[in-house]
Amino acid sequence: MPISPAREIAFDVLRLVASDRAHASDVLHSRLGARIGRPDAALATELTLGVLRWQRLLDFLLDRHLDRPAGRLDSEVLIALRLGLYQLRFLERVPAHAAVSESVELAKRARKRSATTLVNAVLRRAASEAKISGSALEKLFPASASFAERVGILHSHPTWLVERWTERFGTHRALALLEANNRPARLCCCVLDPGSVETVGESLREAGFQTSPGRWLRSALILSGANPAAAEAFRLGRVSLQDEASQMIAHLVDARPGQSVLDVCSAPGGKTLLLACAVGPNGNVVAADLHEPRLRAVREQIARTGTQNVSLVAFDATRPLPLGSSFSRILVDAPCSGTGTLSRNPEIRWRLEPQDLSDAHARQTAMLRSALALLAPGGSLVYATCALEPEENEEVVHAAIAADDKLRVVATPEALAPHLRSGVSVESLFERDGFFRTFPPESETDGFFAAVLQRRL
Repeated sequence: MPISPAREIAFDVLRLVASDRAHASDVLHSRLGARIGRPDAALATELTLGVLRWQRLLDFLLDRHLDRPAGRLDSEVLIALRLGLYQLRFLERVPAHAAVSESVELAKRARKRSATTLVNAVLRRAASEAKISGSALEKLFPASASFAERVGILHSHPTWLVERWTERFGTHRALALLEANNRPARLCCCVLDPGSVETVGESLREAGFQTSPGRWLRSALILSGANPAAAEAFRLGRVSLQDEASQMIAHLVDARPGQSVLDVCSAPGGKTLLLACAVGPNGNVVAADLHEPRLRAVREQIARTGTQNVSLVAFDATRPLPLGSSFSRILVDAPCSGTGTLSRNPEIRWRLEPQDLSDAHARQTAMLRSALALLAPGGSLVYATCALEPEENEEVVHAAIAADDKLRVVATPEALAPHLRSGVSVESLFERDGFFRTFPPESETDGFFAAVLQRRL
């Protein structure tokens, strides 16, 4: 029986995510080129990200029909089972026989022919309770399971994250966050020339997209209905695919025409493009990252958009920065746990461990201190992450500026206000402590943190 292209792509991406710790969105982007039809691209994306989001619940339901824990199966067999059960549980339009039979064929394709009987039998047994929910599902949980463990299974998150977020945000907001993480992330683009939003939107609609205005930004469009890689507006460099909260981080830098700006951790380059637009042809952006392969993504963005005023440099930002001049504007978009992007990058929830937050804190603090050494008097630096954890956010800021009485955290709504849609409250994005935050279930964006640090003259 032939396997649909969408299921083959989803299986291959999930295998790479499991074996090579690849990022699902990156691998999907490379596989879903212009040659992949719109229905197959949509289904491949749904299957890949859906399986990753609901992995814990799927494994819990599979375990009921296995003689050993799902995690002890060969990776290829487990992926085939997860794909089949995801379709049985979540996809109304997929016939049960297709979900089962193509999962069996995927096991054969992966040279696991000896496991095809198991895949077929388990999925046929699981089909009878595939859609179980509510109190009926909760009755299947172990009697000894804690509240956090039950919620973790039900909403498919690690127990330790449920415990952490419940303590920090309260039960209601934590549950809202878990639910938001399991919804598909909105596909958003930034129109690089804000004056052409209407014409770019029209061209996207002619190409088969449905578009709607961004919730926050005048230059943002929400997209659906087509493959972005095939859009002429993307190929011609008129738009950049970027979440609205991510765009706002670049605007917080408040770069001015003619300035030289340092973008310390620039890959993949979306914020770099916005900074380059802000400083204009007479300004310059020094875009840095750790290794040349990381800068390759920035270089591709620059080439696609025809951006001329960006200089690339590779260095380790945790060490003193090898640049001879100071900057009045600096962006440190620090590598982080990514807990604000679990809807977009669901595999992160299964890789992250509590110790990782302490390790990230040490690296991020070193990066911020290195960058602050190049901040000119009267200048400002934006430290940002796409994480929700205090160890990576305010605790980094406090640790980095503790010994420098000339640095202060300031709220800068005036930097964002010109970019916001009419009627949007800029004050809602800043907290009393001056920090900028977005919270996915409330902002309908990724979860970002930012601190604007100013150095007194």
